[in-house]
Order: sequence, then structure tokens, then C-alpha cells
Amino acid sequence: MRNGWLGMNGEQYADGFAYNKAKLEEAFRTGGFLEKPPAKVAKDPAIASLKKEDIDLVVAEFELPRIKAEKILVENGGDVKKTLSALVFSTQS
Repeated sequence: MRNGWLGMNGEQYADGFAYNKAKLEEAFRTGGFLEKPPAKVAKDPAIASLKKEDIDLVVAEFELPRIKAEKILVENGGDVKKTLSALVFSTQS
């Protein structure tokens, strides 16, 4: 028994988790939530216009998280040279 979880009738499941029968039936029913496509997250148009190679360059060279690299590129109008200069000169304080 893992974490004290038991099935609906007190039985243990091999993976140690408990399951809700109604939610499982909903998932596998025709038109259930397993058949629905995942919701798409709207992407900021400014970030969508950036080149993947530019983002990858900033991430690799400055060891920044991708989100931060995207933000800095957007702040510099998507200009890689301007972005790199801003990063180099801002870290020399």
C-alpha cells in the first residue's frame, strides 16, 4: 500500500494509486476528454515573430531560460546583435 491509498472497495492497485470509476468511464467514452485535442495556448505575436535560431543562440551563449531569452529579444526588437550587446554590457556592472 503506497501513501495509504486504497481502491473503492479497499483493494490495492498495483501502481499504488486510487482511481475514480466515473472519471475513467468519462475518459474512455466516445467524445470523452481523451478524444478532445488539448487546448492551445495563445502565443504572443511578438514572440512568434522571433527566429528559433536567434532564441537558441541567446539561450546557449548566455545560459538563459528560453522565456527570458525571448523576452530580451522582444525588448530589443528581435535584433540579435542589439540583444547580444545589451546582455554583454548589462552583465559587466
